[in-house]
This record gives sequence, C-alpha cells and structure tokens, in this order.
Amino acid sequence: MTTSRRFLCEDLLRFTNVNLDHLTETFNMPFYLTYLARWPDYFHLAESPSGRIMGYIMGKVEGQGESWHGHVTAVTVAPHYRRQQLANKLMGILEEVTEKTCTMYEKLGYVIYRRVLRYYSGEEDGLDMRKAMPRDVEKKSIIPLKRAVTPDLEELKYD
Repeated sequence: MTTSRRFLCEDLLRFTNVNLDHLTETFNMPFYLTYLARWPDYFHLAESPSGRIMGYIMGKVEGQGESWHGHVTAVTVAPHYRRQQLANKLMGILEEVTEKTCTMYEKLGYVIYRRVLRYYSGEEDGLDMRKAMPRDVEKKSIIPLKRAVTPDLEELKYD
C-alpha cells in the first residue's frame, strides 16, 4: 500500500531513483531546501511499503486577491511506479492543501491589510494579514491599504 506524506529534509538523500529519470527536471539542493523551508505543506511524496520513494510533488502558493493560487513546481513519479495514478494522487494533495490555505485565514476572520514588497529573502512579496480584535469595534485596524510597502519602512515596524 502506498503512503503519502510530507517531504522531509532527509528525503533529499533518498529520492535519486525519481530524479535520475531523463523526463524529470531536477534542481539544486538550495532550491529544494527553500521549498521545504517556505512551503513545507506543499512538498509531499508517495512512498512504497518498503520505504522507497515512488514520486513527489512540490509547489507553493502565490498571487493576491482572487488570483491567489497554488503553483505546481514539480510533480514526478519514478518510471517503475508510473501508470498507478500516483501523479493524480499527489496533485490532489496539493489542491487540498491550497484550498485549505486559501480559505483558512478567511474563515478565521483575517483580511489582507497590505502587500509587503520583497518580504521573503528580498525576492517574493508577503501579505500582511490582520484580524480586528473585539476592542476595535469599528474594525479600523483592518481597513486595507491601497499601496504596497517595503519591509524597511518604519511604518511597517510600528504599525
């Protein structure tokens, strides 16, 4: 029986059988580690009963507002394990994680207050999400800003 689980750092030393396939695009270790650090919920694998990695999927979330979406960076299955619907199962996991992530904050009452340009490692934008507390009766603390800010702005530190 195939097991699906989150990809772990030590799996980087065990997935050569998947990545050696000529149809699989491979990346350098820092690239994989970045995904593990930033989007761990979007990095999953399928494992055989003997513990062999059968395939994996890695992705991330990106965009803003209605264009907030999951992005598939790689989905691959080792040649020996193809034609078993593993890629479909892995895609289903990614879709489920994306749906939960995109709706979780809204269900908890958070709104996107502003975009923070180049927040993650000076490359990717971040979202400043906020939820008004009971003492903010008029919900003034969550009125979205029309403009984006940068992480180095003083207003970001004391806002």
